[in-house]
Amino acid sequence: MTSTQDVAPAEPTVGAATALLDAYRTGDTRFFASPTRTLLAHGTRAQVPHDARPLTERVAATLREQRAAGDPAPVVVGAIAFDHEEPADLAVPEAVRWGPALHQDPLIGVPAEAPADAEWDVRQVPAPEEYADSVARAVKRMRAGEFSKVVLARTLELSSPRPLDIPALLQRLARRDPSGYTFAVPSGPGRTLLGASPELLVSRRGGQLVANPLAGSTPRSTDLAEDVRRAAALLQSPKDLHEHAVVVDAVRAALAPYCDDLDVPERPTLVRTAAMWHLSTTVTGTLREPAVSALELACALHPTPAVCGTPTPLARDVIGQLEPFDRGMFTGMVGWGDAEGDGEWVVTIRCAEAEQDRLRLYAGAGVVADSSPEAETAETGAKFRTFLNAVGAEL
Repeated sequence: MTSTQDVAPAEPTVGAATALLDAYRTGDTRFFASPTRTLLAHGTRAQVPHDARPLTERVAATLREQRAAGDPAPVVVGAIAFDHEEPADLAVPEAVRWGPALHQDPLIGVPAEAPADAEWDVRQVPAPEEYADSVARAVKRMRAGEFSKVVLARTLELSSPRPLDIPALLQRLARRDPSGYTFAVPSGPGRTLLGASPELLVSRRGGQLVANPLAGSTPRSTDLAEDVRRAAALLQSPKDLHEHAVVVDAVRAALAPYCDDLDVPERPTLVRTAAMWHLSTTVTGTLREPAVSALELACALHPTPAVCGTPTPLARDVIGQLEPFDRGMFTGMVGWGDAEGDGEWVVTIRCAEAEQDRLRLYAGAGVVADSSPEAETAETGAKFRTFLNAVGAEL
């Protein structure tokens, strides 16, 4: 295996990152791309077990065992569910190939093949009017003082007349947003979790950590002037700035006990994807104890108010009451970690779970006391565009 440190040459080789993207195949293969590197893993040397031990202990033990068995640089790759009590799908691969970031590879600019014409059957769960009603009920409870924020999601269930071409889907996701976090990993027998998340939960390299919470969003526009107007309005929106501040405060509180120095900018900036503008804050810190792994930090952060709400226990209860489906891996974590504790874990959003000829898409919106049911329903619809464009489907 190549060391995780040897992935970012000063002048990345043309085609080095896209070659890993092109080599992805469905099955026992795992792909993860970030703004710093690209990873392609083959096979399964060991699966992280599901038992009574905390997840971080199970992962650390699995990595130690693989190192003792002769793997000089074991890496765990995969996905963790929104509910920590549910089984994770994490494995130490047989082989890992590393490359530079996709956005550094000039060949990423070559357009992906357009999706084939297909008559998709699309089922919305819940229906838009039911989702809007759930938002209204949550807003009423928040205005009564029960809680401050909840993130409510909905799904689209897509059925295709032919088996899904998952590598082609991954190509379109990666080439549409090459500066984000693109992934495709097994999520159960015959199932693949894939997506293009804009949100880094936390990364660790040596004694340094980075977290990049996103909260507060608005859809992009194809008209340049309108797109700029929406971005500027988002930066001034009291509702979105409050929603973002709640998340940043939670990230600060979760990371502060682990850090000697923690830098949290006072005001957010903007991050854009092909479909959305997001308020963004980049948090950096120096670890007090360098032995703390990226996964330990991720578990301390998860779930942030950006995917759950606040206070967290009550928001979880509200999600269980109002969402008519199991989130599974959606709003969990996906990424990698090595035996030294380095790693990158991102929030599992802008994602879908694929199985044979079916796709289940997920999208959520942060609901606060000032939220409009119509606006939050429209926001989830805009977030679905990432995948709908990739498969050539319409709502």
